[in-house]
Amino acid sequence: MTQAPSTLPLTLDAPTTALVLIDLQHGIVGRTLAPYSGPQVVANAKRIADALRMKGGTVVFVRVQIEDLLHLPADTPMRAPDAPPPPPEASQLVPEAGVQPGDLVVTKRQWGAFYGTDLEQQLRRRGIGTIVLGGIATNFGVESTARQAFDQGWRLVFVEDATSSLAGDMHRFTMDRVFRLMGHVRTTDEVIGALGA
Repeated sequence: MTQAPSTLPLTLDAPTTALVLIDLQHGIVGRTLAPYSGPQVVANAKRIADALRMKGGTVVFVRVQIEDLLHLPADTPMRAPDAPPPPPEASQLVPEAGVQPGDLVVTKRQWGAFYGTDLEQQLRRRGIGTIVLGGIATNFGVESTARQAFDQGWRLVFVEDATSSLAGDMHRFTMDRVFRLMGHVRTTDEVIGALGA
């Protein structure tokens, strides 16, 4: 497990903070993941979402429309060219994530959550200054979204135990060698504490 180094305490202003959760959906949460299982990621993400809503923050669920996902030629493709199409429920958010009527749901068709969606516009209209990121997978959809958000000038907080990947070393490398250069890496408990919840 990745541990945050000693740092000054994190504080979050809930009304200007958005929790952006990547791909907590049937076709992804059920995969073999490390260092945390899909259900562990979902449970921690839900805890933060519940705490942030109570403080007046914004909760965003981003889902990928799997059958429309861009597949370009690659040495190691994510999906075999002759693979059967995924079932429709693969692109649906898992109920355990606890989506509420006031939450935003954004549909993407690539790894990152900003390109080709209205996510930036939705966040700007709400005066969001800080994005708290979690979801699956750390070094795919979460990292792609983080790089886009970083380039657009948002303050970033990464929830280490509300994020997971296909292998533990992938997760740890991204957390330790990429995300710490872009923002703050914290645990679920630390993020909830930063909200004063």
